[in-house]
Parts: sequence; C-alpha cells; structure tokens
Amino acid sequence: MAFILDTPKQGAAAARADTRAWVALAVLMLPVLLISVDNTVLSFAVPSISLALVPSAPELLWIIDVYPLVLAALLVPMGSLADRFGRRRLLLLGSTGFAVVSVLAAFAPSAAALIGYRALLGVFGSMLMPSTLSLIRNLFAHQDQRRAAIAIWAACFSGGAALGPIVGGFLLEHFWWGSVFLLSVPVLVPLLILAPIFVPASRDPEPGKIDPLSILLSFGAMVPVIFGIKEIAQGGPWAVNAGLIAAGLALGFVFVRRQLRRDSPMLDVRLFRNPVFSGGVLANLLSIFSLVGFLYFVTQHLQLVVGLSPTAAAFVLVPGLAVSIVTGLLAARLARFFKPSRLVAAGLLLNAVGFGIVWLNPGGAVAGIVAAFVVLGAGVGIAETISNDLILSAAPPARAGAASAISETAYEVGSVLGTALLGSILAAAYRLNVVVPGSLPTADRNAAGQTLGGAIDVANTLPAGQGSALLASARHAFDSGSGLVALVGVALMAGAAVMCLRTLRAADSGAEPAAR
Repeated sequence: MAFILDTPKQGAAAARADTRAWVALAVLMLPVLLISVDNTVLSFAVPSISLALVPSAPELLWIIDVYPLVLAALLVPMGSLADRFGRRRLLLLGSTGFAVVSVLAAFAPSAAALIGYRALLGVFGSMLMPSTLSLIRNLFAHQDQRRAAIAIWAACFSGGAALGPIVGGFLLEHFWWGSVFLLSVPVLVPLLILAPIFVPASRDPEPGKIDPLSILLSFGAMVPVIFGIKEIAQGGPWAVNAGLIAAGLALGFVFVRRQLRRDSPMLDVRLFRNPVFSGGVLANLLSIFSLVGFLYFVTQHLQLVVGLSPTAAAFVLVPGLAVSIVTGLLAARLARFFKPSRLVAAGLLLNAVGFGIVWLNPGGAVAGIVAAFVVLGAGVGIAETISNDLILSAAPPARAGAASAISETAYEVGSVLGTALLGSILAAAYRLNVVVPGSLPTADRNAAGQTLGGAIDVANTLPAGQGSALLASARHAFDSGSGLVALVGVALMAGAAVMCLRTLRAADSGAEPAAR
C-alpha cells in the first residue's frame, strides 16, 4: 500500500514533525480513547447486565466478545476500503454510525438485542481504527518522535481503560446499565468537528480492486475459531465445535494463499516473514490478552464476591491503570538504554508475575488484587509501546497501513481471546464447582449453575438459609475458577516472554528494520 501522505527518510535522521502533526495526533487519540473506554466500561457493567437482562453464560460472553470479534474481523477489510475511499472519510462515517448505534444499545430490551447492537458497534468501530497507527507512521518519521507518539497512543488506551470504569461506575450507581454506552457521544462530537480540520487526508493514489472474497474469507476464518473455542469451554459438543475450528483454520489458509497470489493483496501477509514484525504482533496480542482476561474476572470478583460498588471497584484498579500509562510513556526512554527484545520480554514477565500474585491470593483480598494489577499494568505498558513501535518500524512506510491494520487486529484478537479463553475456563470451572439446590425450578437451576450473577439473582428469591448457602457455593466456585485462570495466565505469559527473546533479537542492533 502507498499513501499520499508519506515520508522518504526514515530513522533518527528523518525530519522532525511540526506542531500541526502533534495536534493531528491528539485528534486521532479520540477514537483510540473511545475504543478503549468501550472495552473496559462493559466489563464493569457485566454484573448489572447479568441482573437486568439475565443472559445465559454463552450470551454473557457474546455480549462482551461480539464487538471486538467483529471489529477484529473487519479491520483489514475496512483498511482496504479506507485506502480506496479515504481514511478521513471513513473515520467520519464510522464516528457517526458508532454514536447512533451506541444510543440504540443503551436501550436494548434483551440480551439478544444487545448482542446485535454490539455487533454493529464492531462494524462502525472497524472504520475508526485504521486511521490511527498508519498515520502515526507517516506523520512521525523521526524514530524518537515516533516512539513518543506510539507511547502516547498506548497511554491513551490505558487512559481510556482507567476513565471507562470510573465514569462508568458513577453512571452504574446513579443510572441504568445502558448509560455506559452513552459515553461515546461526548467523545465523538469533538472528533467530528476537529478531524476535517487537522487530520490530513490519506489514501492510496493507486488502490487495488476491492476483493469481496478476501473480505468473506477473513471474516469466515476468525468467527468459527472463536465460536468453537467458546462453545467447547461451555460444554458444547466437541465434534461439532472442533469441526468449526478446523473449518475456520482452513478458511484462514485459503485466505493467506489468496493474498500471496494477488498483485494487490488486501492484507500483505509477507510482512510476517520478518521475525521482528511477527514477534511484535504476537507480543501485542498477548499483552492485551492478559489485560482484558484479567479485567474480566477481577471486576466480577470485586463487585459480586467482595461486594464493592461499581465506583469503588473501579478505583481499586486505578493504580494499575495509572502505572500502565506511566510505564508506557517511560518505555520510549527505556528503549534508548535497553534492547527491545529484553524490554518486551520483561513486560510479559511482569504480566506473568501479576497473574501469579492472583494465584497466591486465593481469598481474593483487595490488597492482593491491587498489587497484582499494578504489576500487570506495568508489564502491559512496556510491552504494548515497544511491540507497536517494532511492528511499525519493521514495515516500510509504503506498507504502514497494512502494518497498522495487523497491529490493531492483533489488539482486538487479543481482547477476544482474553475473554473467550480465560472467560470460558472460568465459566467451566464455575459450573463444575457450584452446588445448586436440586429443588429449584429448571430455569433457576440453569441460571444459578452458569454464572455468578445468575446465582445471586436466584439466591435473592430463596429463603435466607438456602440463599446464603447458594451464594457461598457460587462465590467459592467463582474464585476457584479465578485461581485456575491465573495459573494459565502465568504459563502463557512466561512462554511468550521466552518467545520474544528469540524472535525479536534482530531488532536489538538499533538499526531501523524497515531500512534493511
């Protein structure tokens, strides 16, 4: 891909960006803030949604997962459309649609309707994202400035993650659960006003043909795999869901072969031949995997087990989110003194330590959760900033759009897998350990046996003694599942750290990979 806005010189010797470029960066951070807020605020709304709409366990996971799943599946196709029709134009279209559907989601009458609106939010959200990292790569050719800009980009994600629970917690205490979706409106209004003024038009002057088959293949490859994983963890039939996973992988293989054969591929998969690029993408994915997966079970523990209000639970996590912002900004400076591979590996090891603290804190004490999230937040801040810089610098500027789309897709896939895998493990462990009275009606047994929120809802209708016993069993079952999830997180993050030390060595020379 090539862009009208481009820079011929790369690395530390390239020209430094002017003030207007930094203003454009600030405007581009608005959709980043929006996506980040939307991801974390919903985690805090899960208990309220569980009590209000009474979704089943699969419905509850789909309410969370369908948005990042659709977003991830459409990021690359939307990036291709943006190259053809203009990134700023698609940014404005996506902003308008996102605001309208957010209002509709706020008043969803059922779990099924909310899943549908969340899917539409994923469609419009995929129009917002392609403008961010690709423009950063073109706006900031100077290596130090680019790292600083990416650190701001990563810090904005963390800042949105901090802002979402705090504001969302306040809304949940004073209004209904749907109010959290209205947060997008005040973010999108200034974007619609300022983007036409400050964000430069960016498109491919010689775009390739739109490839509908590749769009279908990319979507068809991702959805069956995630759905199959979720259903297996929920106790669904192994044969059917294994077949879905195999079908998704087969479509992914066909997609890759098609991209390799096309002169103008929708996704330039040849970028993955660079070990720095592929290692950076995997590190990016696993960092977000750990963050979102951690938030999924901890937010429920704080509200449904400890009994904190949404606002109080949000403030418990603020120290970790603040540390994530600070370490993200510091990572650009640390990169001057430490090798990139070691910085990314150190960040992932901190993620492992954060999960380890949860595992060593089986009672779920609030102080232990604060400590765990502070350590994990530090790891995410470092790993995210450095891995995104490696992804962009490993691709030549003419392919900045492809690199940014892949990076953003990795972010969203990590978000999906964080809840799909860790959330499904948690749900499976809960089902195995909770003790539900056999005298309950079938609907109540199913609700209490699938989610902690469902058990609380059912317990409120029972006599005091029976309700207390159900609550105690449900909370113990939930925390036992949290311990298992934490152990899985330790193993995954430790393995990822070792992988990064090996694959990212080529970036340790200090040379710009894109220049080679």
